Amino acid sequence: MKQSIKLAIIALAFSLLTACASTSDVENLQSQVDGLDRSVKQASADAAIAKSTAADAAEKAEAAEAAANRASQLSEETNSKLDGKFRRSMMK
Repeated sequence: MKQSIKLAIIALAFSLLTACASTSDVENLQSQVDGLDRSVKQASADAAIAKSTAADAAEKAEAAEAAANRASQLSEETNSKLDGKFRRSMMK
């Protein structure tokens, strides 16, 4: 019985020694956590900028498409009018 108690105490002491972290270990870990926190904040800021830029690009693309459609419509109308004038001049 005494021997098992001694082994249990030795095992407990060993586990306490190996489980304890030094101050430098904690500081190193905190430094890594702080670095990750900065990285996450920067990634979030970059994502917000990218989202805004994408929204601006989509808006400009829609405006360009509308302008192209209007130009195409005006071109068709102009061609139709010119064709009509040409036909009338050929009939004279």
